[in-house]
Amino acid sequence: MISSANPAIQRRDFAADETNRGPFIPTTRSNNPKAGQWTNRMSRNMIADYKRFLMTDGEGIRCSLYVSGCPFHCEECYNTSIWDFQAGHEYNDKLEAQIMDDLSQSYVQGITFLGGEPLLNTGVLLPLARKIRERFGNTKDIWCWTGYTWEELMREGESPDKRELLELIDILVDGRYIKELHDSLLQFRGSSNQRIIDVPKSLESGQVVIWPKLHDQTRFIPEIYGKDRSAGEGSAS
Repeated sequence: MISSANPAIQRRDFAADETNRGPFIPTTRSNNPKAGQWTNRMSRNMIADYKRFLMTDGEGIRCSLYVSGCPFHCEECYNTSIWDFQAGHEYNDKLEAQIMDDLSQSYVQGITFLGGEPLLNTGVLLPLARKIRERFGNTKDIWCWTGYTWEELMREGESPDKRELLELIDILVDGRYIKELHDSLLQFRGSSNQRIIDVPKSLESGQVVIWPKLHDQTRFIPEIYGKDRSAGEGSAS
């Protein structure tokens, strides 16, 4: 969700007549779809990667499933190799069994869907999310990254499978990666336009509710540290 700087890539705003599409949208740093333009018919049910027991893709120890295919083509994306919907290997029963077994471990908090674009791979992720809920209820959480903004997902005319998957997700990290807004101190995000959204509370209230555990880092050097350092340098001379 985050495009190579290849000047040959033409990025377009397909919804120039739409407004209120979320923070910093439209952007010239990615494609901007109109409502319902992209659907899971683009998917080939391909998986780029599956990683077990990570602490980087959300809160706690998690399993991460990377689906293939993303038409946002955000500039300077670090996952350009899986923009192709045919990249990787087909999702299968063996992988699903592995995922369910990994999630059964008591120390695993949940699973994260990434890509690629998860909300265009609902043919894989909707059945998987339903099985996770059936087996584990809410004892395992589901995080998801998407290039869509929350406002785009809620707009009239968007494909209903996206909303169906959202209703099974706990936390959504939304929005394109915008390189000018990159900040390495952000928690679980690449650029400051992106949000970590509490999905159930947002659906209930009808507006974006930010994850209450959000805590971005800040660069802070206490004044006393600067004084101590200066004093040390002075005594050394």
